[in-house]
Amino acid sequence: MAGFMDILGSMVQQGMSASGGSRMSNALGAGKSGGSLDDIMGSLGKMLGGSQSGQAAQATQAGAGGLGGMLGEVLSGLGNNKAALGGLGALAGALLGGGKSSARGAVGGGGLAMLASLAMSALTKAGQAPSRPPRALLEPQTPQEEQALEQDAEVIVKAMINAAKADGRIDKTEIEKIVGKLEKDGLTGEEKEFFTTEANKPMDINAVVSSAGREPEMAAQVYAASLLAIEVDTRAEQQYMEQLGKGLGLHPQVTDHIERTLGV
Repeated sequence: MAGFMDILGSMVQQGMSASGGSRMSNALGAGKSGGSLDDIMGSLGKMLGGSQSGQAAQATQAGAGGLGGMLGEVLSGLGNNKAALGGLGALAGALLGGGKSSARGAVGGGGLAMLASLAMSALTKAGQAPSRPPRALLEPQTPQEEQALEQDAEVIVKAMINAAKADGRIDKTEIEKIVGKLEKDGLTGEEKEFFTTEANKPMDINAVVSSAGREPEMAAQVYAASLLAIEVDTRAEQQYMEQLGKGLGLHPQVTDHIERTLGV
């Protein structure tokens, strides 16, 4: 079975669009009040430094205090969730060029945590704060919870591939180019087969909407992830995002916040 967290990590590291990396950096706060990616990695390292619960809580508070905007707000409530913090650190490292294929699962987890943070921030700003944090911001306690995270990664991966078809089907040359980049990051034969099969399917925005399962947090993550896969510089891509936002039932305040944060 394809490892969707690994595939997501590869897609994040290698990039599905020319602007994907800069948009993720924007979401992490780099270049804004959150400082540089080096600053962000330093703050995340500080949060991970406490070995005891009290130390971890103090480190988290101190580290989050050094981060601005959306990321700082959300991380201040993460407490001792080292999986999410470590994943975000791996993501920041990948954006700096230090990501390695062996860590692509961690990068995928960081990508999910980043998207979940952005979704939570956007919904909260729109007065639709979730009753509990999205799964990607919670430490999985059971195999079932770990599987739920893997399923979330599958939803995000399929949403990104579908968005790449906004101008029409992805042609064979584009598929080969993307797969070639992903193979450099350790894409397995099974994962390559999944990606190629999915990319060759016709665009299906209804399937993407359905996959969000009427969960506002997942809907917002799907919308944000789709913006990482395309430039949104053609009318077809703009119409795709408009239809996706409406189909997912997202308030314009939510989609506007996501777009502003990513720098679209």
